[in-house]
Amino acid sequence: MSGIAERQRADTGFLGQPRVLASLFGVEMWERFSFYGMQGILLIYLYHSADRGGLGISQDTATSIVGAYGGLVYLSTVLGAWVADRLLGPERVLFASGVVVLCGHLALALLPGLSGVGVGLVLIALGSGGVKATATALVGTLYAAGDERRDAGFSLFYLGINVGALVGPLLTGLLRDTAGFHYGFGLAAVGMAAGLAQYAAGRRRLPEEAGRVPDPLPAAHRTRAAVLGAAAVALLAALGLLGVVTADRLDEIVIGFSVVAAVACFALVLGSRHVDGAERRRVLAFVPLFLASVMFWALFQQQFTVVTVYADQRLDRDLFGWEMPVAWVQSINPVFIIALAPVFAALWTALGSRQPSTPVKFAVGTALMGVAFLLFLPMSGGGPGSAPLLGLAGVLLVFTCAELWLSPVGLSVTTKLAPQAFRTQMVALFFLSVALGSALAGTLAGYYSPDTERAYFGLLGGTAIGLGVLLLLLSPLVRRLMGGVR
Repeated sequence: MSGIAERQRADTGFLGQPRVLASLFGVEMWERFSFYGMQGILLIYLYHSADRGGLGISQDTATSIVGAYGGLVYLSTVLGAWVADRLLGPERVLFASGVVVLCGHLALALLPGLSGVGVGLVLIALGSGGVKATATALVGTLYAAGDERRDAGFSLFYLGINVGALVGPLLTGLLRDTAGFHYGFGLAAVGMAAGLAQYAAGRRRLPEEAGRVPDPLPAAHRTRAAVLGAAAVALLAALGLLGVVTADRLDEIVIGFSVVAAVACFALVLGSRHVDGAERRRVLAFVPLFLASVMFWALFQQQFTVVTVYADQRLDRDLFGWEMPVAWVQSINPVFIIALAPVFAALWTALGSRQPSTPVKFAVGTALMGVAFLLFLPMSGGGPGSAPLLGLAGVLLVFTCAELWLSPVGLSVTTKLAPQAFRTQMVALFFLSVALGSALAGTLAGYYSPDTERAYFGLLGGTAIGLGVLLLLLSPLVRRLMGGVR
């Protein structure tokens, strides 16, 4: 065993794990605190009237902005991974991305009107993508090969994610109700600043590998990359000035870009001479999984669009004479995740080789999301405040079960099915499915209203169940194409 590996194993300063895990745990917890805390109050800030502290824009435009923002976060993950792999290394990208997130929250808190929303959301999306792309990889650098603490360390890390996602909406929602929206956004900024401060204090203890650039971009190509990046920014700015990019069309633009990028990635991989027949079949097996992932995220991400509108306009939020903040609804899913994730992990471990295959898990997760939408139907048709809180909590419990069937295996199966020459591009494809689904969540929300909710929930729920059943029927074929990958 090398001296470095021995030192890694001997470091047990954080609950039996490497001491520096506390820094990564903290920065991710605070980043999720700020991310979900802000998102819990974002939509109602956009469409609430000025006398209620909001911007008073139309509900359809507001959901378009939130959907586009969600899609941009996952598109930015692809960019963040590229910068980490080719230019700066994951550790520098993580810290710089956290600073960008902090600046975004400050913009939301301090800049007035849509200017603050535009600047803030773009910065937060770009920064969150960079954090998401690097934090998990950095945790992996803390453990030598064969270190049996690795799984427990990742479990602690993901606990931090969900603690942040749970507490963030509780506190920002409460502050928004008592002091106003901008104080809620300001609290999100304080949380991100706290995460950066404790990370800065511990980052020097990260292993040398954390700062290494895995695949440096040749110097001759850097100018070309800079020119292309500047051209892309200039093009977007020009489209905005010409009125092509407008707030109510942002989700459509993100959807269009995601579709083009996904088709191009599939075409590049499938048409490459560096991909052999077995690898090509595995890529084809990923196509139905990609489509199921898009459908799943298009419904699941409506927690931040339709479910927020539902909680604001239809939900009985009275708790013993006190009205619960709208944002608190966003904390229900993390509670269920914290409670159920260990149960699912233990179940898959106990089943071992007898556990369902990946296509079956995707099928069940997609169909369960459809069931969750159908569970809105018994609560449909009432007036404001008529939907019971326990009823919505039950729906979100099914959301969580669907998530645990599909989400944890998404990136895993992507890496298993990836051709040797296109590992990064296949990971990018998975994130493109999340980006496309998130943007669709904003577009679909434009069709929701209390008057149309029966048709809305029924149609989307039935479609998701149908797609899940179709994937279940196709799962034997998909498994054959996967060539032994489960």
